[in-house]
Amino acid sequence: MKQLSMIAVALSLLAAGCSSNSTSPSTPSSPNSPVFTAALSPANEVPPVTNAESTATGTANITLNTTKDAAGNITAATATFGVTLGGFPAGSTVNIAHIHEGASTCACPVVVNTSLAPGEVAVNNGLASFTKSNITVSPEVAQRIIANPAGFYFNVHTTLNAGGVARGTLVKTQ
Repeated sequence: MKQLSMIAVALSLLAAGCSSNSTSPSTPSSPNSPVFTAALSPANEVPPVTNAESTATGTANITLNTTKDAAGNITAATATFGVTLGGFPAGSTVNIAHIHEGASTCACPVVVNTSLAPGEVAVNNGLASFTKSNITVSPEVAQRIIANPAGFYFNVHTTLNAGGVARGTLVKTQ
């Protein structure tokens, strides 16, 4: 009888631990969809932008959607980019944008291309924005971004600044 009482107590504690609690977060972030941001600035480019587009700024929000195996290894990944830009002079044209791997002091290799086409993004009254979804990311690159977001930067290129007009280091927000 004593053994049945112990089992009943253990089951009731387990049930209490699994019940919903009104003080717990209602929408926790998913470990399979981490979110990163990058504050974009011409001063962060290598070399820093000093021409007419030096007033441009922006923010990139990047969500990595990952699939993992039972061991927790990333087996597939895609990215969604939401980018807002401002401060462009009249006549600016956004051409391409992507994630590079490397220090903020180098012009490093591209590892994730947004697939943005030249001229696809219109700059109106100094403002521009775009969203790109379901961009394939290699599982290895996704794992490296998650493990060390500061080792990656996002930048945007324009016709005037073909090497990059504004860049920012990735920071994990969720």
